[in-house]
Amino acid sequence: MSKSTSNLLLFRKWDLTNIQVNDPGLQRVLSLKQCIIPMSFGRQEHKRFSKANVNVVERLANKLMHFGKRYAKNTGRMGGKKARSINIVKTAFEIIHLKTGENPISILVKAIENASPNEDTTRIVYGGTVYHVSVDVSPLRRIDLALRFVTEGVKESTFSNPKTVEEALADEIILSAQNNMSSFAIKKRNEQERVAMASR
Repeated sequence: MSKSTSNLLLFRKWDLTNIQVNDPGLQRVLSLKQCIIPMSFGRQEHKRFSKANVNVVERLANKLMHFGKRYAKNTGRMGGKKARSINIVKTAFEIIHLKTGENPISILVKAIENASPNEDTTRIVYGGTVYHVSVDVSPLRRIDLALRFVTEGVKESTFSNPKTVEEALADEIILSAQNNMSSFAIKKRNEQERVAMASR
């Protein structure tokens, strides 16, 4: 690693070098690339599997922009507001640090490991009959689902609620990292794995 990139701190505050990914399935696809502002300007967009190289904090910020209708997720009030969602993540990290005293990136990594489902169901049509079959989830999709569950939980908890989105995001990440059943992401993961287990 060159000297120019050896001391880059995320938001000029958080060190990414000593963070461990304990889940062996996620080690190759959970990127903790050093940067100051997590923004790649869509460089990886048209390359297959290249989102594995996008910093996981940027992927969280991208998921936060999906605040529109259910099937048209980027048409809502957060559609395209990347700078705003990065500021939300930045403030949430400050809150996580105040509450736990730990590096918020390591808390986020634990939350993703806990909230990422290992099994899902798929539809197989065989002779005009539809079967739901349990399948393993690929590592890239596990991270996608974990981040989606976390941000859906934030959306649910801040709707018609005076609680700010930064506080909701910080609380959801902390609860997911603790594997707490009151976390929306952990509930969704358990529900998905329960349905998949019934379809084996």
